Amino acid sequence: MKFGKIFKKQMVPEWVEAYMDYNGLKRILKQIRSYKHSKLTRVASRVSQQAEALHRSFSGLSFHHRNSGGGDIEDQVIKVDTFQQDDSHRNLYKTKFLKKSEEGSEFEESFFKKLDENLNKVNRFYREKVEEVLEEAALLDKQMDALIALRVKVKKPDDASSNTNLDKHPSDKVVVDDVRTPGSANRDMVHGIDRTSIPEEEASHIVTDIVPASHTDENEEEDGGGDKQDLHEILDRVKMNDALDSPLSTLKGLFGDSKEPVSKKGLKKAEEQLRLVFSEFYQKLRRLKEYSFMNLLAFSKIMKKYEKIASRNASRNYMKTVDNSLIGSSDEVNRLLERVEVTFVKHFSSGNRREGMKCLRPKVKRERHRVTFFSGFFSGCSIALIVAVVFKIESRKLMEKDYELVPCELSCLTLTSLFMSCSLFGYIILHMLIYSANIYFWRLYRVNYTFIFGFKQGTELGYREVFLVSTGLAVLAFICFLLNLQFDMDWKMKDNNTLPEVIPLGLVTMVLFILFCPLNIIYRSSRVFFLRSLLHCICAPLYEVTLPDFFLADHLTSQVQAIRSLELFICYYGLGEYMQRQEKCHSHGVYNVFYFVVGVIPYWLRFLQCIRRLCEEKDSVHGYNALKYMLTIIAVIIRTAFELKKGRNWMILALVSSGVAICMNTFWDIVIDWGLLRRHSKNPYLRDKLLVPHKSVYFAAMVVDVILRVAWMQLVLEFNLKSLHKVAVSTIISCLEIVRRGMWSFFRLENEHLNNVGKYRAFKSVPHPFHYYDDDETDDKDD
Repeated sequence: MKFGKIFKKQMVPEWVEAYMDYNGLKRILKQIRSYKHSKLTRVASRVSQQAEALHRSFSGLSFHHRNSGGGDIEDQVIKVDTFQQDDSHRNLYKTKFLKKSEEGSEFEESFFKKLDENLNKVNRFYREKVEEVLEEAALLDKQMDALIALRVKVKKPDDASSNTNLDKHPSDKVVVDDVRTPGSANRDMVHGIDRTSIPEEEASHIVTDIVPASHTDENEEEDGGGDKQDLHEILDRVKMNDALDSPLSTLKGLFGDSKEPVSKKGLKKAEEQLRLVFSEFYQKLRRLKEYSFMNLLAFSKIMKKYEKIASRNASRNYMKTVDNSLIGSSDEVNRLLERVEVTFVKHFSSGNRREGMKCLRPKVKRERHRVTFFSGFFSGCSIALIVAVVFKIESRKLMEKDYELVPCELSCLTLTSLFMSCSLFGYIILHMLIYSANIYFWRLYRVNYTFIFGFKQGTELGYREVFLVSTGLAVLAFICFLLNLQFDMDWKMKDNNTLPEVIPLGLVTMVLFILFCPLNIIYRSSRVFFLRSLLHCICAPLYEVTLPDFFLADHLTSQVQAIRSLELFICYYGLGEYMQRQEKCHSHGVYNVFYFVVGVIPYWLRFLQCIRRLCEEKDSVHGYNALKYMLTIIAVIIRTAFELKKGRNWMILALVSSGVAICMNTFWDIVIDWGLLRRHSKNPYLRDKLLVPHKSVYFAAMVVDVILRVAWMQLVLEFNLKSLHKVAVSTIISCLEIVRRGMWSFFRLENEHLNNVGKYRAFKSVPHPFHYYDDDETDDKDD
């Protein structure tokens, strides 16, 4: 694989703009090569009529020019100047090309100008990130002080009261005194790359202490007891952060009593939070190290290409400058990586380095061939079963419009078993297939969906796994449906005629058992993640709203018909009507009430999420978003009332309310969620940055979104489609809504990813468990 593809693949997606523009420099080199080629062609045409001796003389000159590049000539090709700007003590580099008199030198001048811009950009970004991690490491030091003090107080209260000095070993520190030194004497450098640190798997088995014992003893003698601190002094300056991330903490915070006494439970919670903080901090350091390594390698590769094309030996001179720059000489990140490993292993894995490194470096998920095989197998089975179902329905004429002509047993089967089994699982399977397609295109266009959703590395599902689950569920659903038809019509189960009706219930029970199964089978981590997000949606105002929570809630709004099918399912089997093979749910008043409620619940949950975010973030956007969902709730209520009661007045109200809701939702989809229709952007009526190279895709998506939103009006207008039954029309529109939601999901996450790219936000922010009162005083002084 070419280096350009490897370089692109290894990039942190949110930091793409901060990397060296390798492809841009290659384009300039192509211009230099084409000019050199055309120049040689012109020279060859002039000397083609000369004698063979002159031709050999010309070749010798060319060879002599290519191989006479010693140190003196190299020094005469470029001269790299270093200077500081705006008293910031930050070095900037500017290369002066010394061969301006030669023909075509403007291409090489532009090459070195762009090369300097990239070097300065990379150094600037690297410096900012190193400063950030050093500040974060200092905060982690204070968090570890508080954790160790809290451990002593909780686990050994007697010792804490008698011995108030906290003796903290230097290895407990994340930041040590020599971590800010820009270099190391024992470092084996080749073009700024630390060769001794590349094989991380080998180095991970060796624990080395950065601070020598002699150095520690000297510090302890000078400080009069090392890092001993007053335990009570630390605890008096610290309080537990009151994160309102659970129903109980939210209710306590609402009534002004969210402070919990220090206990083993609080200690365990603080340790879990700090484990997450250290893990995320370690991943950030690793990405920063990879960023430095890949950019240094890119500079080395591009200079070698320049030497080969331009026949000038300038690589050694320029790479010496790169090695002496911040990204080539700084060693802070490597030192911090070692300190984090030592601290984490000691305090969070009981000194077991193997277990500690498993937490810090989770294994990358590998693609398995059996997933691909079974996906293809299940998809083929699904297609065959669909054909069988269609032939069975056509042979028995179950889709006739005049149901009175069909025997009672078949009419009940058609209206109940067919509708419940097919629609409920059909909507879910379609949604999963759309989600699988989304994952495929997110990966294709490098949308970092795993970071956006907060999936744990190594446990996220790829598009193959989601496709496997959806096709497997489709096979189960179609098998049960065929068995239902076979038992009821062909095998004539007279002694036990309720058996066919129990088959759909058995299918639902099996799916729910798999979903809630605590065993580590069938993607347990993903099932737990889904159930947790679903719980957060149901208890919307009591949990902190994260992107997976409101993303799932948005998808639930597109599954209203599936939820209503589940309600019919519960009514049909809960009231025992399947035993009489009669469906009279719509005659029950309670069912009709819940028919209203079920249609409103997804929008109501989303409304509560917006209110929660409005109260926490004080952003008016969430208020307008809540208004949008309230208008949708009103439209759904009026439309449902029209569906049950009919009447011209209800129809007018339904049309007006639905029209207003559609306009508001369409505007929000395109302008807010997708970030499109920007008049003054680089791409007119789109946005400045686009991941899909074809602009027509965005315009087509906007048109399709409007059409599918308006298709919702069919449920109110009820156009007379003679070829389709009312239930079929409702099912088709519900499927179109699921397709629209899938399209919305792709562009919504694309916009979120581009926002992260613009802010270089590549890591999630994990709240610290402890808060120092000194920080409040510092903030007040700053204000």
